[in-house]
Amino acid sequence: MDRLPLAGLNEGDQGKVTSIIAGGQATKRLYEMGFNTGAKIKVIKNDRGPIIVTLGSNKIALGRGLAEKMLVSKE
Repeated sequence: MDRLPLAGLNEGDQGKVTSIIAGGQATKRLYEMGFNTGAKIKVIKNDRGPIIVTLGSNKIALGRGLAEKMLVSKE
């Protein structure tokens, strides 16, 4: 199973969070938003600007910097 940054997924791709490689504050912020290990996500928009994903029944916009620090396995 390949792991790649969330920013590397295309619109419509689904994946599962495998790890977060960031500083303590960024990691804590992502965990609080629900991006825990094993969380299932689907990319809604990934062109310019923030990346929009669904996490459960919520839509969340992430900046590209944070999206690069989150590793996902594509499903």
